[in-house]
Amino acid sequence: MSKQSPKRRSFEIKKRQKKRAKLKKLKEKYFLAKTQEEKEKIIEKIFKIAPHIKIEEWLKKD
Repeated sequence: MSKQSPKRRSFEIKKRQKKRAKLKKLKEKYFLAKTQEEKEKIIEKIFKIAPHIKIEEWLKKD
């Protein structure tokens, strides 16, 4: 396997940072949501961004 180009590496890093920021924002929205329906919509969005995430564990981390 060859080494990544610096441009590609920076793209990957920015992509990861953006993903983490989105997840953090959605987590905050989840805790501020009042109805169960709102919470379910937020969880669906989280699964679109990171399908591997275990919601119970992720919400406990803080």
